[in-house]
Amino acid sequence: MKQPKSVPRVVMAMNRALEGLERRGWIRRYQGADPDVTAIAPELSRLSEHHAEIRAEVETLLEHREKLTRIQDLGGDYTDGGIHTVSWRAFLIKAGWLVEENCRLVPRTAELLRDIPGVYTAFFSILEPGQYITPHFGYYKGFLRYHLGVVVPEGGYTERCWLRVNPDLEVARARDTSAIEGGSRYHWREGEAFLFDDVLLHDASNESDEVRVILWLDVRRPLPMPLDLLNRAGLWVAARTRMAEKVRQNGVVSL
Repeated sequence: MKQPKSVPRVVMAMNRALEGLERRGWIRRYQGADPDVTAIAPELSRLSEHHAEIRAEVETLLEHREKLTRIQDLGGDYTDGGIHTVSWRAFLIKAGWLVEENCRLVPRTAELLRDIPGVYTAFFSILEPGQYITPHFGYYKGFLRYHLGVVVPEGGYTERCWLRVNPDLEVARARDTSAIEGGSRYHWREGEAFLFDDVLLHDASNESDEVRVILWLDVRRPLPMPLDLLNRAGLWVAARTRMAEKVRQNGVVSL
């Protein structure tokens, strides 16, 4: 996947630096989906603890899911067209800063997120039955991606809803999507969460006949100083780009 045109140069430069440091073993390498969320970002544990409240708000949203934003309409050029052709919707809560119109529709979830530092993107990802998200790469190692199973068919224990990640850094560097079969599968379960490096090759599927909903966050990656300061600066710039503003505008939902 090509680097998105609208990503600020400072973010692209920082990403190249982080990739190089990771290959040399100078910063932590994330080799798959890590369920030990609290060790990486302790504040995120509050979301699992309040899963029932979050799910209740999602169930209300699902009564109007035809009005929720289609992923392909959200507004970024940061993903390949292939993953935007599936039946996949989003309810945006934060893109750089909170989308207050939407926060009023999920007040408890928004309240929880307001108190968690380092969250730059937050939305409910709603994947319809029988949908497959093709192999793809993210674009920025300054984030870790957090997934919390909110509504998962049969609680997730039939393992029909999954994420697959190939941790090979050379695969990610070469943007070789054909290597997805070398990845490991991780299964969403209700009330459980994991973090992973979105830049690694990954795909996902809902093989069930029911809707699957996760709370999806982009969380600032723990880094040593002064890399942490540089990362914060790049993310500050990214939150103020035209792309981020377009995402916020297109993500507003009226129910």
